[in-house]
Amino acid sequence: MEAEAENGSGCVQEQEGAREPASEQEVFITVSDALEYLFCPRFIFFERCLMIPEHQERRYKVLKGRKLHGVREKVNRDYLRKKLKCVRKEVSVYLTSHKHKFKGEVDEVLFLEDGTAAPLDYKFAEFKKTIYRTHKYQAALYGLLIREHFGVDVKRGFICYTRSNNYVAEIDFRERDFEVAKQIVREILEIIQRGYYPDGTRQKARCVDCTYRNIC
Repeated sequence: MEAEAENGSGCVQEQEGAREPASEQEVFITVSDALEYLFCPRFIFFERCLMIPEHQERRYKVLKGRKLHGVREKVNRDYLRKKLKCVRKEVSVYLTSHKHKFKGEVDEVLFLEDGTAAPLDYKFAEFKKTIYRTHKYQAALYGLLIREHFGVDVKRGFICYTRSNNYVAEIDFRERDFEVAKQIVREILEIIQRGYYPDGTRQKARCVDCTYRNIC
């Protein structure tokens, strides 16, 4: 999902075969769910309401992404740490927000010289002179998890693009970014809890190799 995502508002159109809506108390989503929602909201309906798996192993970039942890080991971490003014870090941190009902694994949580913390995410991708919307709000969601769990301020996030010679892009967060991230979570939870069929992406080029193109 390296392309910039389009967030559909969703239409309340019930689809035959959907499971019974889940109760609000039992539902938690993942940061990966948010990425799929930003790519196309109907991913959530097919995966979480109809329980049809995506079969990600067919997707080239996902396959490559699964090798990313090995690639990460080759990155000069001491160099990154000095460059980003990091005094301490935790690696592969799995966090849950009980307040906002989502969870995810942060590649690295960096604790910086200024007393703030920041997520560092590794992407098997090239940097295209802009940070895509999917990547930005993935980082913002990680920032929310870090704020809630560690009780520290998060003012920025970092993305390491391994196919651009480990270029590190910095995101300066505004509070508005965190509010949008929380709204994304609420919209996903609404699809799951109500079991409704949302609008699909407006970028039809994404449909070409989509697992669900024959049933969407």
